[in-house]
Parts: sequence; structure tokens; C-alpha cells
Amino acid sequence: MRLLMYREAGVARPGVVVGEEVVDLAALARRDGSGADVPPASDLAGVIDRGQEGLASIRSRLAAYGESHELSRPLAELDILAPLDPPRGNVVCIGRNYEEHAAESARARGESMQRPTVFTKAQTTITGPFADIRVDPAISAEIDWEAELGVVIGRRGINIRREDALDYVFGYTVVNDVSARDIQHNWGGQFFKGKSIDGYCPIGPWIVTADEVPDPQALQVRLRVNGETKQDAGTRDMIFPVDELIAQLSLGMTLLPGTLIATGTPAGVGFARTPPEFLRPGDVMETEVMGIGTLRNPIVGI
Repeated sequence: MRLLMYREAGVARPGVVVGEEVVDLAALARRDGSGADVPPASDLAGVIDRGQEGLASIRSRLAAYGESHELSRPLAELDILAPLDPPRGNVVCIGRNYEEHAAESARARGESMQRPTVFTKAQTTITGPFADIRVDPAISAEIDWEAELGVVIGRRGINIRREDALDYVFGYTVVNDVSARDIQHNWGGQFFKGKSIDGYCPIGPWIVTADEVPDPQALQVRLRVNGETKQDAGTRDMIFPVDELIAQLSLGMTLLPGTLIATGTPAGVGFARTPPEFLRPGDVMETEVMGIGTLRNPIVGI
């Protein structure tokens, strides 16, 4: 299933995509007079908290719903929001998780190769899949792109074994770890500050449930600026695949349902190009994970 958030009449609503339509999950839960197992909610966190039981209930209700359009809206007409806003805790990010990107980053900064770095982005970075990305030259002149596969945790876990790790995944989404490189690199190497400008983490356009992604290492990650491809790599090229990332992240640290993990970006980021390239007002950035979805974010000035 593809689960999303949309805004209607000024209210954020959770929905499920059925073909080219979106069915209101809260209305679906109320339709048979019983919403106890999938309570009407203003976001997808409640659905995630219900785990597989909640998903099974949605599937059975959709089957009973049939071809009726009384609870659905055309997808193309909706204002689609970030599916998790906010996630549970900061966005957990992985740096240097693609061999070629790790090498290009090391070369650009005169460093030796290192293991992937774990850092976070503030919750306030979350923005919608089609939202504007605002560039303020008074804050940063080096705004960069990073296309990534996002993993949404569905079960609370700590010290998770690698062989069990994918059982803890609720679903997958698309993430762009938009970064202010001059802040990241020049303020004492502060990843958190450089990664945490408000609105610098578009995600979505929905969460695809884990049952529809049998192998997260068989996906293609792409980034285009003004139609020109800047990044294009397979998740099979990750140094640490999704199951191993979850196992390592959970060592001594509890992962909560609704945790969002950005699994790292492939080669092709702007700051490592010769000469470096950065986003400017008027650009349009498209972030795609094949089989998951596509973000389309215009870059606008302030």
C-alpha cells in the first residue's frame, strides 16, 4: 500500500492510494461504525503504531469498500503533504554509505575514507514532496542535494539482529537530505547545523509498505536538477545495506515506531563536482527512488 497525508479544507488527513484515487483512512475506519483498531487520526503515526494489525484492517476494509468513490478523491487534485511530519525524533541520517560518494567526499575534503557517519536532521527540516525549498543567501550560498532511500521503522527495537532487521520496517519513502555545505563544512564540521535548516528535508510523496518492497537493495536512486541527471545509482551499491544499518543503529539505542532513517546518498552531489554546483532560485529538483516515488521541489529565493 501507498499511505500518504493530504490537506483538504485546511485539515491534514491520512489516506491510501488506490489507483489514481486516494481513500480517506479515517472515513474508511468510520464507515462500518467501528474505528477501534485503526482510530481516525490526523497523521500516519497512529497507523504505524497499530503495526501489521492495523495494516491488515485497512486491507480488509479496502476490499469491502470495492469500487465505490464516496470516500475517495482524485490523487492529482490533492495537496499532498509530507507523510511523516514530524517523524518520531530527529531524522536519523547515514553519511558516506555509497562507495563512490564516500570516495568523492573524501577527495573533496582532503580526507581518507571512513566508515559511514551517523548524524541527525532536526524535525523542523521536514517539508512536503512538492514544496518550495527556500534559499536565503544571508544563511547559506552553498545549498546542495542528496537523494536517498528513506526507511520508516514500524516496531520498537533495540540490539536488533541483522537477520531480523527488515521485520522492523514499516515502509519506505523518498528523502532529500538538502544541505547547507558552507555551514556543514566551515562551522567546525557541524553536520547537524548544516543539515537542519528549516524545510531542508522534503520526503514522500507517500510511504510504501514493506510488503511491496521485497528487496530494498534492488532500487534505483536518482536526482535531477532542471531535468539534468546528477545522481543515478542502485541501492545495491550501499556499503551498509538496510538490514545492517538497522542492526548497527539499534546497538544500545532504541528505534521507535515512526523513526525515519535516511540511508545515505550516492555519488553526484554538488559540492564534490568540478567546479562545485549548488542550487539557485529558479531551479527545479526532482528526487526519485524507482518503485517508491518522486519528489519535485522548486528552489525559490527569499
